[in-house]
Amino acid sequence: MFSSHLATIQGYVDLLSTDGVERGLIGPREVPRLWDRHILNSAVVVPRIPQGATVADVGTGAGLPGLVWAIARPDLSVTLIEPLLRRTVFLDEVWEKLELDNVQIVRARAEEVHDEFDVVTARAVAGLEKLGRLCMPLVRKGGVLLALKGQTAQQEVDTAVKTLNKLGATTIVVNTYGDLEVPTTVVEVTK
Repeated sequence: MFSSHLATIQGYVDLLSTDGVERGLIGPREVPRLWDRHILNSAVVVPRIPQGATVADVGTGAGLPGLVWAIARPDLSVTLIEPLLRRTVFLDEVWEKLELDNVQIVRARAEEVHDEFDVVTARAVAGLEKLGRLCMPLVRKGGVLLALKGQTAQQEVDTAVKTLNKLGATTIVVNTYGDLEVPTTVVEVTK
């Protein structure tokens, strides 16, 4: 997955485990689990993303999953949406150090962004009902919301289905990705 971009993804991991910890973006206990819990957990979803897609990562924080996707797939155009200044400063530094031409960083709340994207994603941002209200307006018709969720994904879908349908959802499915100890669970909402 990262074969020709191994140095770049390792550079990102190094920045997360140093600057990311110092700035409070990653907890120090997460450092030994960066690869399996954060990098690979994000990367296993990459094959699901259409070739050449425009992607928005809402509430990206330290850049997960958006930066991982951008590194693994240079064909993607990835917009990282993050309202907090200290996080966007970190993202700008990562962008510059790793020379990521396919990444744009937008300091804003999701509600302030008026573009539409082929794929919108979020990881550990909010419950699915709130997440749908934040993200679905950014999904172009025919596009998809890929919400990285945990084991309660189906329960969240059951709670949020009416809201998602009102927001234009045509299909809502829960899929798992990756041959990992804990596979990545994704709620896929097509508009």
